[in-house]
Amino acid sequence: MVCAKCGWPAKECKCSDNLGEPVPEKVVAKLRIEKSGRGGKTVTVIYGLPRNESMLKALAKELKKACGSGGKAGDGQVEIQGDQRDQIRQLLQDRGWIVKG
Repeated sequence: MVCAKCGWPAKECKCSDNLGEPVPEKVVAKLRIEKSGRGGKTVTVIYGLPRNESMLKALAKELKKACGSGGKAGDGQVEIQGDQRDQIRQLLQDRGWIVKG
C-alpha cells in the first residue's frame, strides 16, 4: 500500500501520524489575516488547532456557513475567505474555546 498524500509506503507514512490527534478539552485557537500569495484577497486563518481531520472539516463547514463564504481545512488550520475575525472569534468563544489574535 502507498499513501495517496505523500507517496510513501503506508507503514512509513508520516503525513497520517497526526490525523487522529485527540481534541483537548480546552482548545486554544489563534486568528490571523493573510493576503500575501493570494492575489491580494484577504483570508482569515484559524491556526494552532489539533490535527484532527474530521474535527477540522466539521469546523470549516460550520464557519463557512455562518460567515457565508468559502474556505478550506487542513494541516491544523482552517481558512475562511474574507476578514471574518470578529464573527469567527464570537463563534469560537461560544463553543468555550480560548481565542487569541
